[in-house]
Amino acid sequence: MQRKRFDFHAMKLHQARPAGNRFTGYGPDYVTVNGKRWETSLVVLADEVFEWSVRDFESLSADSFITLARLPVEILLLGTGAKLRFPHPRLTQSITAAGIGLEVMDTQAACRTYNILLAEDRKVAAALLVSNSRQLS
Repeated sequence: MQRKRFDFHAMKLHQARPAGNRFTGYGPDYVTVNGKRWETSLVVLADEVFEWSVRDFESLSADSFITLARLPVEILLLGTGAKLRFPHPRLTQSITAAGIGLEVMDTQAACRTYNILLAEDRKVAAALLVSNSRQLS
């Protein structure tokens, strides 16, 4: 009985890195984007990162979301800090009216989810509440 000979070809695998801003770390009072540490609330898109003027969950207002409704995204991830908390629907009306999907989760989950959606080439933004004792004093 003659054995069949299989011809194996070498294939190199490379870890895919999505283009754009990625979360590279997080902790209870900070996140890092492309290695830069942020200790204030911020908004992250594939091509832009900027501070968000909202200090904490209690500071959320309808105006907080009007700025976000103008972003060129299909999905907005709202990171509500260490705990998952849902804002009142009247605050997020502008997001719904703009046709943007809103997903609410704790900030660390929002960081992980953002990276996954970015890798899938989705038009995503993350608006994160980052708790920091220095920021709140």
